[in-house]
Amino acid sequence: MPHRLMQFCLAGVFLFLTPGARSEGKPSPTESLLVEAAAAEARFDITRALELYIAADGLQPENAFTLQKIAQQLSDLSLVVRDEAGKKNQAIKALAYAKRAVALQPENAVNVLSLAICYGKMAVFSDTRAKIEYSRLVKLDAERALALDPAYDWAHHVLGRWHYEVASLGGAARFFIRLVYGGLPAASFNEAIAQLQKAVTLAPARVPHHLELGFAYLAAGRETEARASFSAGLALPSVELYDESAKERARSALARL
Repeated sequence: MPHRLMQFCLAGVFLFLTPGARSEGKPSPTESLLVEAAAAEARFDITRALELYIAADGLQPENAFTLQKIAQQLSDLSLVVRDEAGKKNQAIKALAYAKRAVALQPENAVNVLSLAICYGKMAVFSDTRAKIEYSRLVKLDAERALALDPAYDWAHHVLGRWHYEVASLGGAARFFIRLVYGGLPAASFNEAIAQLQKAVTLAPARVPHHLELGFAYLAAGRETEARASFSAGLALPSVELYDESAKERARSALARL
């Protein structure tokens, strides 16, 4: 799943630096790197943004904000790399940085949700036992992020998507998972829809919220509402990194209806 946790305000970058990082009268080298990295993110240049965030981490190590941003870029790059080994390597690195960010700032909802998303990425490259454990961790940390910030739209999005994907597992698959691996936490289409509706309410201009709500409706067999949500998302302008790819997925689903 996409790892664009929020649009980044260039002016706001200074708020995340540790005290004393800014020099009198002009930005410090770390500040300059972070502003340039944010600009690279804004133009969707993930590779350059990663280079700059890593450079900033070298100058000012153990900054939770920078570590989370590195995790985000690595996670995004795992979708761009072509070979499976490369994708998995990027996902492993992203998870390591996300864990470090949470260790430094465990009460930061962005850091906690970033960790949940990295667990989801790791599940893609894992065996069945690990997939199930990562799935449990995704739900746990998405819920933890919401406990820290109930108005965090992306946390509602991730939790909603978790519910409809797990609820979509067939009865035989769920029986096997329960029998062999102890099962997964309870999931429901109703909860998926409720969480994604909340994400839409909190951030109605975000394309992915509408489209994932459409997929939750579709999984629940509510085609009329799915069409409406897909149409709402497709009508919005694409402004974030994965908006267009999300729209292509929705168009394909509409064509199959």
